Amino acid sequence: MVLGKVKSLTISFDCLNDSNVPVYSSGDTVSGRVSLEVTGEIRVKSLKIHARGHAKVRWTESRNAGSNTAYTQNYTEEVEYFNHKDILIGHERDDDNSEEGLHTIHSGRHEYAFSFELPQTPLATSFEGRHGSVRYWVKAELHRPWFLPVKLKKEFTVFEHIDINTPSLLSPQAGTKEKTLCCWFCTSGPISLSAKIERKGYTPGESIQIFAEIENCSSRVVVPKAAIYQTQAFYAKGKMKEVKQLVASLRGESLSSGKTETWNGKQLKIPPVSPSILDCSIIRVEYSLMVYVDIPGAMDLFLNLPLVIGTIPLHPFGSRTSSVSSQCSMNMNWLGLTLPERPEAPPSYAEVVTEEQRQSSLAPLGVCDDFERALPGPLFAYIQEFRFLPPPLYSEIDPNPDQPTDDRPSCPSR
Repeated sequence: MVLGKVKSLTISFDCLNDSNVPVYSSGDTVSGRVSLEVTGEIRVKSLKIHARGHAKVRWTESRNAGSNTAYTQNYTEEVEYFNHKDILIGHERDDDNSEEGLHTIHSGRHEYAFSFELPQTPLATSFEGRHGSVRYWVKAELHRPWFLPVKLKKEFTVFEHIDINTPSLLSPQAGTKEKTLCCWFCTSGPISLSAKIERKGYTPGESIQIFAEIENCSSRVVVPKAAIYQTQAFYAKGKMKEVKQLVASLRGESLSSGKTETWNGKQLKIPPVSPSILDCSIIRVEYSLMVYVDIPGAMDLFLNLPLVIGTIPLHPFGSRTSSVSSQCSMNMNWLGLTLPERPEAPPSYAEVVTEEQRQSSLAPLGVCDDFERALPGPLFAYIQEFRFLPPPLYSEIDPNPDQPTDDRPSCPSR
């Protein structure tokens, strides 16, 4: 008998999006297939899958413990988000080489479906950093007697959605700073910086509009600049390791002494970056916009405005600011153009209600008999009479003008 061989073992996901990229969120169902292609006939103990999601950090630091003595301190920490195991073929025991309970797989390609649900609790977004990562994967293991296991691991992406259409992320961010340069006993004028952005939350691909004013009253030539920074923070054993990376930047015009520069919505585009990670206990990814003044020979003057990079972009109605007031003023102008300068007189009562209709309306109504008996006679007669009396004729002349009197109020004595 010729033993068969395993030609290939693959894992594929049933993608939920049009780009065929396996991307999921907390509470989603992850489903897919393990494909096994064999030549000839093989006997299998089990085909298992193991799905896991976890965050892990690791870094080392060198320590000195006296003269000529050094050692390395390791810092590691791990948070597990889920751990799922399932058997697609066979049984649980696969540590022996017995021939009992084996499954025969014939030559060809075979597919085995799998499915599991991600936890409903918040999950950290997939991330690869310098000292840590957040990873989600599915591993398939094929066990056969007298053979080493065939293993394959495939990762999938998890996004913990951040909706920037929340009040805290739609609030403007602003700041002001000033710096005075000193050289020995000489003091030059101050350098002032004011900056503002429309909101705190953005998504990759958006452009941040920067409104700033830089005034240089010093004796030096300075350069205003802006940059987006990503800060990665890793936590383990009570220690923290931080990494700061430049994401995008721009440069303004050089400012000589006594000059001022104004940015009226200068744009800085956000490149494709990982969303902010704010809910993981051992890894944190944050962003900030730094607007600063590059001062030669001195410490820079800078403003840090916090940013949150989300996954759900801004709704169209969320960006309305002055458009509402401008549209309202346009509507008022349009109304002013259509209103006539002198209003037309309304039609007379006789044109609307004929004498025959008025007389018929004064007749007792059968449907009101109960109401008539419930009310006193004079009161009902007054209501009916008031209801059908014609309104006064329209006139632009006041029929009861104020009568002039000599009783004028006197000014208080001074």
